[in-house]
Amino acid sequence: MTGTLISLISIFIGIIAANLLAYFKKKYSFGFTGNTLIGVFGSLLFIKTFGRLGVDPWSIMKNGDFDGFLLMVNLLVSAIGSTIFMILFKKMYLLINKASS
Repeated sequence: MTGTLISLISIFIGIIAANLLAYFKKKYSFGFTGNTLIGVFGSLLFIKTFGRLGVDPWSIMKNGDFDGFLLMVNLLVSAIGSTIFMILFKKMYLLINKASS
């Protein structure tokens, strides 16, 4: 597995997490396309932020070894990042619409 493949899997997990949150909590939904975009950007931001702590894809594949624990942490951070972004975007959306009306 390469670092690029791990990055793509992390982004895919973020997309799935954002769409699952929207499916189970309808009030956070932005439609499939909006959920997918928020999932991608939330996942990327959190992976880049927490990657500095050693859970980036290239640390997972350091020296040709595969660290399964770091992969699970990476995927969890990706899912949590996309769900947090969904909630924050919905709160901002409601705040902006409330202020404009």
